Amino acid sequence: MLDITLLRKDLAAAVAGLEKRKKNQPYLDVHAFTALESERKILQTRTEELQARRNVLNKQIGPLKAKGEAGAAEVQALMTEVNALKAEQESQSRRLEAIQPELHALLLAVPNLPHASVPLGEDETGNVEMRRWAPQGGAGASATPLAFTPKDHVDLGAPLGLDFEMGVKLTGSRFTVMKGPIAKLHRALSQFMIDLQTERHGYTECYVPYIVNAATLSGTGQLPKFEGDLFAAKKGGQDGEPAPDHSALYLIPTSEVPLTNFVRDEVVPEAQLPIKLTAHTPCFRSEAGSAGRDTRGMIRQHQFDKVEMVQIVHPEKSYEALEAMTGHAEAVLQALELPYRVVLLCTGDMGFGATKTYDLEVWLPAQDTYREISSVSNCEAFQARRLQARFKNAQGKNELVHTLNGSGLAVGRALVAVLENHQNEDGSIRVPVALRPYLRGVEILSA
Repeated sequence: MLDITLLRKDLAAAVAGLEKRKKNQPYLDVHAFTALESERKILQTRTEELQARRNVLNKQIGPLKAKGEAGAAEVQALMTEVNALKAEQESQSRRLEAIQPELHALLLAVPNLPHASVPLGEDETGNVEMRRWAPQGGAGASATPLAFTPKDHVDLGAPLGLDFEMGVKLTGSRFTVMKGPIAKLHRALSQFMIDLQTERHGYTECYVPYIVNAATLSGTGQLPKFEGDLFAAKKGGQDGEPAPDHSALYLIPTSEVPLTNFVRDEVVPEAQLPIKLTAHTPCFRSEAGSAGRDTRGMIRQHQFDKVEMVQIVHPEKSYEALEAMTGHAEAVLQALELPYRVVLLCTGDMGFGATKTYDLEVWLPAQDTYREISSVSNCEAFQARRLQARFKNAQGKNELVHTLNGSGLAVGRALVAVLENHQNEDGSIRVPVALRPYLRGVEILSA
């Protein structure tokens, strides 16, 4: 959530920042905000005037009462005026209290402002490539083409136990079943990733609920704006009756949601910063706006696994942390010997809560292109303001923390990349050296 003080002091600058984002999406109802703010100021001023007048009259009443009968008439007149002022003040206060949640609801739908270093652009075509890496040549190298026509992960995975038809049978489209060697490879990838982030990069491994309440999702920005992209988990009531609306729960779209909420309504001692958390969880996304995209294979699934990284940091350290976290995600790809590039997202392609985002895109030979496998974002105080997540600074005052999140990595897409980049001409898969300890030393996967 944006700082309402910023909007009050320089609304034009905030609107200009928001207009750098994707076009044709009205992020802030300026007319509604201005009207509510104007009414709030009038009410607040009038309430203060009423209270000041009541104070003056109350001071006059005491001495008049001391006069007894001589001052009785004046006391009665003043009391009548005081009671009228009190009634008006209470009415004004009730409306003032009602305006606050209206302003809050308005701001919940407004995205974060892009950082000054973010390139301008309307969509992904405005993103800026920062660097490439490939195992053959190290940093800056391009992906080396395979010496044969590559198969895609669907054809490579089927003999190893990748079963899309069973996923459709059990649930529906965009769900997958893995059996045998492919299931072991998937598990090995997640275990390797979580070990790397905890043992090399200092994250604390966490186990979190896969179902969360609305307050948790609101804290990180998924609600109310993106409810259509979530799966609701309806809880049954007594005797089989539907549960009331207030008990609605949701499947997590990413473990960023519960991990970041660890500090909701907390004041963290400054000495505890940074807080570095990671978790391996399934993620559930209905992706209401992605119909028809990436329907073949595992690129865009409703259920997928991810190892998430979250950092809660001092505001002065958040951009340093952003670069470090991007490196933490890159380390996974390098260890898996996967070609990739790092892309700085433009203003029109960034997520709702981000001020600055790097995407890591892994090379997929069968598609002859790079595809996103990780997104690392600095949200500054945007989520913290919604969460009321603070730390006590050196002056003893409470200050909002900055929050960052990133994939380290999406396990399913890493599986796709391993299959396609490490395939042999006969369809077998060379297991990257880093994964072999997790597969009991197996070097080749074959049917």
